[in-house]
Amino acid sequence: MESILENKKVLVTGGAGFIGSNLIERLLKQNNNVVCLDNFSTGKRINVEPFLKNSSFKLVEGDIRNREDCDKAVDGCDVVLHQAALGSVPRSINDPKTTNDVNISGFVNVVLAARDAGIKRVVYAASSSTYGDSESLPKEEDVIGRPLSPYAVTKFVNELYADVFGKLYGLELIGLRYFNVFGRRQDPDGAYAAVIPKFVKALINHESPTINGDGSFSRDFTFIDNVVQANQLAAVVNNKAAVNTVYNVAFGERTSLNELIEYLKEYLSPYDSSIKDVQIIYGPERVGDVPHSLASIKKANQLLDYRPQYSVKEGLREAIDWYWHFLSK
Repeated sequence: MESILENKKVLVTGGAGFIGSNLIERLLKQNNNVVCLDNFSTGKRINVEPFLKNSSFKLVEGDIRNREDCDKAVDGCDVVLHQAALGSVPRSINDPKTTNDVNISGFVNVVLAARDAGIKRVVYAASSSTYGDSESLPKEEDVIGRPLSPYAVTKFVNELYADVFGKLYGLELIGLRYFNVFGRRQDPDGAYAAVIPKFVKALINHESPTINGDGSFSRDFTFIDNVVQANQLAAVVNNKAAVNTVYNVAFGERTSLNELIEYLKEYLSPYDSSIKDVQIIYGPERVGDVPHSLASIKKANQLLDYRPQYSVKEGLREAIDWYWHFLSK
């Protein structure tokens, strides 16, 4: 039976976001009390509205850059799942200072608040962007390159702080390097929207999606339920060798953008047959993009017992119904 987090009080930072809200939904079903800390700069109120009437859920509207907000949120908690961050490589290139303030100063605030509240276990969202210009495939946790964006720098610095804090303060910190997560509640709008919901929205509207480059760039697309599983495993693992380290969270399979578009057309066509005829536009490559990304999940498999259940195709089949009903309104 899969290890799960249950009967605990859990803080989810960034809980109104895509990943955070999916974590909260699952944790509430498992008889946890859940605190959500979010300033709604990128998170959506609609994502937490279903939880507001649940007596086991508490919303703290605050900012991880404010230490007092962090102290308030961690009060009485047993574990922290730190998801709050300013994502997006392009956003970080356009505004490196804010990305730095949120992702680094905010991270330090959350971890120190947890320490001072007597919370030992903090699971935090790391990023596959940490691999930078490393060309080795598959990506293994101990082999990284030089960062290619301010965002990547901030996520790497989180790992460095976590390593130091673990040694200095006896904390148990576990970083999860997410690889291109997708699924329900992922925002398709805005300049920094992730590629899958952005493509889906365009196809539903019979608009031509734009692929940066020739479509050969590839990613290890990872369905949200795999990420929820990894967070739970990291929260409950009881093995000294498994803490104060980082793990890839992915499926371990590479999909090109051209292949992705074909899958999306295939799975959306039963809803609207004309989608299969929508043309694709190819634009310039995006600054700071890594050409290929493929994760080794051997370490997470061995130390966390992580066994992702959803391939990209299986995840897309699960997600398409949600995307269709949400985006075709």
